Amino acid sequence: MSDNRSGEGILGAFILGGVVGAVLGLLFAPRSGRESRELIAVKAKDYWGEGREFYETGREKVTEVYSTGRDKATETAEELKVKLDAARARLREQVDSVSNEAKSKVTEYAPVAKEKVQQAAETVITGVANAESKAAELLDKVTEKTGQPGEAVKPSEGSAGTPAVE
Repeated sequence: MSDNRSGEGILGAFILGGVVGAVLGLLFAPRSGRESRELIAVKAKDYWGEGREFYETGREKVTEVYSTGRDKATETAEELKVKLDAARARLREQVDSVSNEAKSKVTEYAPVAKEKVQQAAETVITGVANAESKAAELLDKVTEKTGQPGEAVKPSEGSAGTPAVE
């Protein structure tokens, strides 16, 4: 298995390898104790320096990647905000334009529509007056033909304007 926790696994394996190597070197070393201790001290300083250098390099790279990512995210967010604001402005302009156009059309056609409604009302009134006079003429003719001057023909209630004789 691999350990992907920001280089901790690699650094830990490196240190463990160094410790195991040092222990095995002590056990099988053909040198004296003093020479071995000096050699271990030198190697420990070397390994410590390499480890520190490795840590600093890794930390710088992580910091750089984090900073670059943050800057890119901020830049992208700002670009999106500008584009969104521009889209809102265009939409607002279109809504205002269509609204103003609709208002002008209503203002333009309202008097014409009012005039047409008045003409239609006058036509209906004239038609009702004509129908009334023709109905009265028809009633008069029916009265003449029946010969009963005292009885008048009345339209029945609830009918749709058709005269009925009682």
